[in-house]
Amino acid sequence: MVRVKICGITNAADALAAIEAGANLLGFNFYPKSPRHITEAIAAKIRPELPKKVKAVGIFVNAPLADVAAIRKSLKLDVVQLHGDESPETVAEIARSVPVFKAFRIEPEFQLETLDEFPEAFAFLFDAAHTGQYGGTGHSTDWDAARRAALGRRIILAGGLRVENVAAAVRIVRPYAVDVASGVESKPGKKDHGRLREFIQEVRRAERK
Repeated sequence: MVRVKICGITNAADALAAIEAGANLLGFNFYPKSPRHITEAIAAKIRPELPKKVKAVGIFVNAPLADVAAIRKSLKLDVVQLHGDESPETVAEIARSVPVFKAFRIEPEFQLETLDEFPEAFAFLFDAAHTGQYGGTGHSTDWDAARRAALGRRIILAGGLRVENVAAAVRIVRPYAVDVASGVESKPGKKDHGRLREFIQEVRRAERK
């Protein structure tokens, strides 16, 4: 089964809509510069609403290890997603206590062998490269690179996915999971619940084919 991660959850209504639509993972972005930033206090109010089958993912960008550990513990995060320039050592340290998704911004010269430097990562998230931004750009990722990487690794495909193209992405890449934020939004940080449902329906339709 291809997992569906709805990223950039900022409020309880969107979280509940994603759960009802069949999302497998919800992403809470603790990067202060993100338009989808959520505070620990607000996330703490939403976290108890998640059933056990829906995993809470905390997104961090070049955050101090102590901060990541503290938020992970207080919110009982199921997964930590490192979306910055974190080192293999940082990934290994965090992976001692919780699964880690390590994100990469995929540029034309990206070498898939780079992934081998992060053996402790549970999965790798492929996002589109865009100068000065750590995710949430709305730009598409290199699907061919993701397809090749997915032959032997857990790949989470992000970047530019939306209702109109996610079925093709699933068929071509065959990823472990797909990740969407801007593609199901009415504005940054606010989900369009209709688009959200359609997105997950498209993923399931592609799987059946």
